[in-house]
Formats: sequence, C-alpha cells, structure tokens
Amino acid sequence: MTAGTEHRLGPDELTRHIGAAGRRAGRRRLLLLAGVGAVAALAFGLELLLGGSSQIPLGDVLPAALGLQDGLNDYVVHQTRLPRALTAFLGGALFGLSGSLYQRLIGNPLATPDVIGVTAGASTGAVLVLTVLGGTGLAVQSGALVGAVIAAIGIYLLSWRGGVDTYRLVLVGIGLGACCAALTSYLVTRMDQMTMERAMRWMMGSLNGSTWRDVAILSITLLFGGCCVALVSTGLANLSLGDDLARGLGSRVGWLRSGTLLLGAALAAMVTSVTGPIAFVALVAGPIAARLMRLPDALLASALIGGTILAVSDVLAQSAPFISPVPTGTLTALIGAPVLIYLLVRGRPTSI
Repeated sequence: MTAGTEHRLGPDELTRHIGAAGRRAGRRRLLLLAGVGAVAALAFGLELLLGGSSQIPLGDVLPAALGLQDGLNDYVVHQTRLPRALTAFLGGALFGLSGSLYQRLIGNPLATPDVIGVTAGASTGAVLVLTVLGGTGLAVQSGALVGAVIAAIGIYLLSWRGGVDTYRLVLVGIGLGACCAALTSYLVTRMDQMTMERAMRWMMGSLNGSTWRDVAILSITLLFGGCCVALVSTGLANLSLGDDLARGLGSRVGWLRSGTLLLGAALAAMVTSVTGPIAFVALVAGPIAARLMRLPDALLASALIGGTILAVSDVLAQSAPFISPVPTGTLTALIGAPVLIYLLVRGRPTSI
C-alpha cells in the first residue's frame, strides 16, 4: 500500500470491527446499568434499614448489619431488615433472569414463568407439601421445584403440534396456570388456621419473615443459575438464527430447548418457594434490559433490573404514602399489569 492510499476494510474485517464495537458499547452500557442499579439498590436498602417504626441511629447501622451489636439494633437490622433487603434483590434477580431466559428461548415477551403458569405450578407444589404432607423448609422448596418442573413440561407437551407455536404455548400456559391457582385455592380452604397463615405467603407474594437461610438459598441458586446461563448463552444466540442454522453451528437444539425450559422453571421455583408468586417482575425486567442495553439477549442486565425492581417495590410496599403497608406482590402487580396490557394490545409480539 503506497503512502496516502486509503486502507479499505474488507467485508470480514468490517463485520469483525462492527461486532467488536458493539460488544464494547454493550459492556459500557452494562457497567453503567450495574452502577445505576447498585446506587438505587443501596439507596433503597438504606431507606429500609433506617426507616420503619424503630429508628436506628446512622452510626449504629453498619455495626448492627455486621452482627456486632446486641439487643434491639441487632434484631431490627441484622435479623430482620437486612435479610429482607437481600432477599428482595436476589429474588428479583432470579425472577428477571428466568423471565429473560424464557422470553429469549420462546421469542415472545409474554412467555415468562409467572404469565404462562410455571410460577403457579411452583406455588401449588409448595402448598401441597405444606398441607398434605405437613412439610416445612427444604420439603416446601422441593415441592415448589417439582411443581414448577411438572407445569413446564405439561405446558410444553400440550402446546406441541409438530413444533411449538408461541401463542399456543402462552395460551396453554395461562390456562394451566389458572388450573394450578384453582387447586391452590382449594387446598387453602382445607387448611387449619395456623397452616393457612403460612400458606398465604405463596398466595400473595410477600417478603415478610425473610431470614438469612433464605438469603443463602437464593445466593446459591443465583450462582448456579448464572453458571448454567453462561453455558447455554451461545446456544441461545444460535437459536435466534433458526433451528437449521443452529444445528449447523453445532447446537443440539432439542436438548438446548428442554434444558433451558427446565432451568428457567427451576430458578423461578426456588425464588417462589421463598418469596411466594411475586407477579410481573419476570415479565418487565427482560424488555427493560433489552431496551437499555440495545441487545436482544441482555440476560445479566435482566437480573440486575429484576433485583432493582423488586428491592424498590418492597421498600415502597412498606413505606409509600397512602398505600403501605401492602404485600410486595400487590405492588409489583400494580406496576406490571399495565405493561402486560400494553404487550397484548400492541400487536403480535415476536421478540423482546
């Protein structure tokens, strides 16, 4: 190439250049989103720790949060408010991640675990173990997991007609979710008063009574889910190109679909067993993250958005004027229902 001659990029070089620029821009947006989410979660977390009827001096918050104080401060901050704040963020992250996985896999923003009945199946499994078997703790978590997996498999099989049509899957899921909700309501009517109070947690969606054990369960689930998502992310990207091309790129399409479907169900089930069926966090986190990141598969961003939404909603449910205190699931439903209506009336959705 002589001096003064302009170097022209070939098609392959241009594609690589554009792809690298897009990835750098995506990383910058993700870092910015993570920063904003961290600041928002920290601000509302401090509001949760400092607010309420028991006013804790600012200088005592950090020692109490670390478990270095005794008495009222330890109970209010370390045993009550801090586990609740962490449960809200971790649970919201799991809801956001599971919802985005389903939206990405099925190609429909309505296909989230809470809309298509997977979360309702988890609730039914948990309440069934609680009432019929008299189980608690790990047994209830196992019941929620089994219920969600059965619901996911049932929805997939009932919507199969030589392939899975996304609208058929959504409609079948809504119908099956209604059946699960009816069964859960029936089980509640057969309970004694004490068991009913415990079961209402899965009916309304509440973070009351969150403990460090719940934080540990959600942390392990999120770590496991993040590792699994990293393993299937390339395959999901290939699926967006079509099944034939995905197979040509080496993806095992059938196993990938089944595994991702069960993974999303498992993530939604574990958080539902802890927080109850908190509605619409899984629905709104993915579309918000996709628009902020300008990427169709912003799974990590969806987890951050979901955690922030649930953490903010929980604080508002406890302290917002005129409406508090209310169950957190009630507030997320008030936020998410208009989004669901918008997605339904804007036309046939094909992607996030």
